[in-house]
Amino acid sequence: MVPTGPRAPAFLLVSVIALCAGSSVAQNAQYIGAEACGACHPAQLKQQSGSAHSRSLYPAAEHPLAPSFTPSQEKQFLRPPNFHFQLSSEGSAMRVRAADDKDVMDIPMEWAFGAGEQAVTFVTRVNEEWYIEHYLSYYSAIRSFAPTPGQDSISANTLPLAMGILYKSTDPVTGVLKCFECHSTGPVSVGSGQLQPAELGVRCEACHGPGDLHRAAARSGQIGKARELIQNPRRMSAPDLNRFCGNCHRQPAPAGVSTDFNVAWNVRHQPVYLSQSACFLKSGSLSCLTCHDPHGKLQKDDAFYNARCRTCHTMESTPPQPVCIAKQPANCVACHMPGVSPQAYLRFTNHWIGVYPPGAKLKPLR
Repeated sequence: MVPTGPRAPAFLLVSVIALCAGSSVAQNAQYIGAEACGACHPAQLKQQSGSAHSRSLYPAAEHPLAPSFTPSQEKQFLRPPNFHFQLSSEGSAMRVRAADDKDVMDIPMEWAFGAGEQAVTFVTRVNEEWYIEHYLSYYSAIRSFAPTPGQDSISANTLPLAMGILYKSTDPVTGVLKCFECHSTGPVSVGSGQLQPAELGVRCEACHGPGDLHRAAARSGQIGKARELIQNPRRMSAPDLNRFCGNCHRQPAPAGVSTDFNVAWNVRHQPVYLSQSACFLKSGSLSCLTCHDPHGKLQKDDAFYNARCRTCHTMESTPPQPVCIAKQPANCVACHMPGVSPQAYLRFTNHWIGVYPPGAKLKPLR
């Protein structure tokens, strides 16, 4: 979870995912859960269960990295000017205790957002109307805690303000409900301001839609009908697929709305940047799935992505430039999709594929 600007909080980057919106299938079908999907698709379930998508939301104490969330009792974290934080675990609960020169606050850390590939941010229900995004997030690069993105630039002069940022539970623009919807699968129930996901993590039906009608048709031998009753993103055009992924990863700005490509935080929004790439605009077929396996772990080897580049940029058609060929070893991604670190401990790949001048990482020449 990361902000959209230097001072913007993490929850502002997500948007409601509306799968199969308006279709009769979506209106009538019910969600059945990943394990039920795996009864017929065991290989896909096994592979997807190892992905960061599947691990994007947990009760904090159940997160796979939970043993790392509670450092030694002696270790404290300072928020200027004089707020001291200490993390602890009590049975199945995690807590954060903060104190200044006069007062002490002690609250649970209820939800953990993020698989921990880079970071994990914590959220807790305060009352029927509000949730708090905690001041401290866990960063895997340092195996420790530091200010949550966007919060280090916000001054706090009282202990309650120092604890984190408050968000309305169900505000249609910035409510925390949107965060739960993009980090889980199926409908999020809302009762007395208590948000409860149907299924934790981004699982099968987050992309394929509710599966009970599909399953029923398959069980009755109606394979053709079963395929019609499930959503398959691979059937989408490249622009539609990128907008679909953009439901949670941020869609390209609509006509008349500009994006500030000089703000490093915006690099986090991959569909926005991919939509600017000549590779996307000229090919008509470049999509998120061109390079990313929707069921698998995120590849972190440049050689893998360089091979994807060479499927289009062959010596026979659209060959690499002489300067690229002369480089040994050649690395398409390092030059044409530079890594950007909007703050310490975080690094994102710029998906605006282009020709970057020396030292530039945010906006290419072309």
